[in-house]
Amino acid sequence: MAGARKLVIARPFGAEPLPEDFCLQEEQELPPLRDGQILVEALYISLDPFEWAFKHLHKVGATMIGSQLARIVESRSAAFPAGRLVVGCFGWRDRTVADVGPRAHHPLWPPALLPRDLGGLPPSLALGALGMPGYAAYFGLLDVCDPQPGDVVVVSGAGGAVGSLAGQIARIHGCTAVGLVRSDEKVRWLTEELGFEHAFNYQTSDVGAALRRVAPGGVDVYYDTVGGDLSSAVADCMRQRGRIAVCGCVSTYRDPRPPKMLLIPPAVVRKRLRMDGFMFTQWRDRWPEADERMALWIRQGRLKWRETITDGFLNTPRAFAAMLRGDAIGKALVKV
Repeated sequence: MAGARKLVIARPFGAEPLPEDFCLQEEQELPPLRDGQILVEALYISLDPFEWAFKHLHKVGATMIGSQLARIVESRSAAFPAGRLVVGCFGWRDRTVADVGPRAHHPLWPPALLPRDLGGLPPSLALGALGMPGYAAYFGLLDVCDPQPGDVVVVSGAGGAVGSLAGQIARIHGCTAVGLVRSDEKVRWLTEELGFEHAFNYQTSDVGAALRRVAPGGVDVYYDTVGGDLSSAVADCMRQRGRIAVCGCVSTYRDPRPPKMLLIPPAVVRKRLRMDGFMFTQWRDRWPEADERMALWIRQGRLKWRETITDGFLNTPRAFAAMLRGDAIGKALVKV
């Protein structure tokens, strides 16, 4: 059987990934398939901030973690026939022999899933709006925060794959969407194309003053992907009994040390805010619901998406670092 290329961790990571932190290795020949296994060829590799957060999986010599959209080229599983597309946590590899039978296991989530028929929509959406980012946005906003018409919803990291969807879902449910992003280009994207009522570059704006200006009655819902000082500023602008969904803490991911419990903003106590963390996997039995509604909104033009695609497998480390810096708009992908 033909071989494969993989990008492995060459040395312990520092504050941010560097190209020399990874090295290319080649497997001259992959093993023959056993029952319950498939051979896949990667089409797109997904780049997600959580990959940097799971530091306990960053072992020198290990293939870098990550999910991908791949095509099944050979199968010994009736449930995963050759020719179908599959989403799997195969890591930064271009070809993979993967377990999909009873032995299949992955520490993050199900190792292989067949995406639904996208009905003519780009297949890469299985890694975006109709995949993990979409599920995190949909359930994290609607189930955790229960937004009501007229609510003011603030989304941090609103220029990314998850935050851009969460803000648009808030608008679909009759809320005012306010996005916090890291560049003026993303501010324009949110307000001019996605329909956010307000957006601010939190690196150059006084976030507290900006929120008090556009939401003088207070913020009802905060969908948080950033954490840190930014989230403290938002919490101070929230109404009594506001709701916070914690999807991620990107501001802490660059610290190579294990994260410590941070001080809770006094506003959480003073305003009796409810703060819930979540993982998209807890709604796995309801993923088809999200797929159906999100696909409908996309076809209706109510939900827009954008991809930042880097060509070439060997450019994955560079694209990953750019995504963590906030350079990517929408969903970051590598086209293998």
